[in-house]
Amino acid sequence: MSFSVVQGFTKSLVMTVLSEIGDKTFFAAAILAMRHPRRLVLAGCLAALIVMTIFSALVGWAAPNLISRKWTHHITTLLFFGFGLWSLWDAFHEEGESEELAEVEAKLDSDWKANSGTTKEVGKDDDELKKQRRPILTQFFSPILLKAFSITFFGEWGDKSQLATIGLAADENPFGVVFGGIIGQALCTTAAVMGGKSLASQISEKIVALAGGVLFILFGIQSYLATVES
Repeated sequence: MSFSVVQGFTKSLVMTVLSEIGDKTFFAAAILAMRHPRRLVLAGCLAALIVMTIFSALVGWAAPNLISRKWTHHITTLLFFGFGLWSLWDAFHEEGESEELAEVEAKLDSDWKANSGTTKEVGKDDDELKKQRRPILTQFFSPILLKAFSITFFGEWGDKSQLATIGLAADENPFGVVFGGIIGQALCTTAAVMGGKSLASQISEKIVALAGGVLFILFGIQSYLATVES
């Protein structure tokens, strides 16, 4: 395995973990997993994140073919510094309570009430029996999985982590960026689904934002000092 793949993998893995922990999609996965079967939520969220990671890496990989590598390198460097300052700003100006968690929970609550109406929970045993009787293909395309997929996919669209992945793939080996991003997304999403709201509520968004800001600035410095291949 070449050094460029390892470097792209490492940067993408660390960046993804620090960007996704405490993100809206992290909280959404945690809350959805409390209300629906975890395997369906995990499958839907992971599928959306994998698709988004591959798409973002493809866009980043194609960028140097559309404009010169020198310009994509400089743009990527500026993006890293910009995201670093953005994360540090969020760390010092956000309040201590998890506003994002409350916001996501309120939104999902409204959707939940609109969809379920006045229906109350019937026993879990009956639900499990129904799920076991359904064909596997029907479970795979269940409304729960599709809901988890759509919430995660559109939640990530235009997000800082997506733009950072595009910039990283433009400057590093795209295969390493994809593998690192997918593993990072899998770690964060699995933690959110298994840990639930209790884990999500214990995360210090300030510390995560500070760590992410420092990391992006370090990436920017490294990118600034790196030589550009013509």
